[in-house]
Amino acid sequence: MPDPGRDQDPTAALQRVLATLSYLLTRSRAHERQAARAGVTAARSDLWLLMALEDCGGVSRVGDLAATLMVEPPHVTRQIGQLESQDLVERTPDSLDRRARKVAITPHGRAILRRLQQSSQAGLHEALDGFDDSDIATTVAVLNHLVAWARHKHAEEDRSRGRGA
Repeated sequence: MPDPGRDQDPTAALQRVLATLSYLLTRSRAHERQAARAGVTAARSDLWLLMALEDCGGVSRVGDLAATLMVEPPHVTRQIGQLESQDLVERTPDSLDRRARKVAITPHGRAILRRLQQSSQAGLHEALDGFDDSDIATTVAVLNHLVAWARHKHAEEDRSRGRGA
C-alpha cells in the first residue's frame, strides 16, 4: 500500500489519503468486523440505504432515494424488498400521488442503524484521540465540500447523458 503522506503537493497527498482510506474502509471484512461489534447483520449497501432514509427524515420516494444513492431506481426497489422482509423498512402510501409509494425506516431499522453508528463513532473517537476538535471540524468541512462536489459532478454527468438528476 502506498504511503499516503509521501507527496509534497497537498492535493496529491489528499488524493492518496482519500484513495487509501476509501480502500480500507470499504473492504468487506472491515464492514463485517464493524457490524459484528454492533451486533448487526445488514449488508453495507443496506446500511447506506437506511442512512439515506434517515437523512431524508425517515421517509422518501424510491426515485429520490435512488438519486441520493446515485443508483438506478430498480436497484433501490429490489433492495427495499430485501429490507422490508427484515422489518428494516416499510412501504407507505404517498399522500400526494395514490399510484406512488414511499419507503419509511421502521423502529427496528432505526435501532440497527443507531447501533452501527455508535460502533463506528466509538472507533473514530479512538482513531482521532489527541486531535483537536477544531482540526476535526476543518476536516469535516473539507470532506463535506468534496462530497458536494462529487454529487454535483455525478448529476452533471447524468444530465449530459439524458438521465436527469
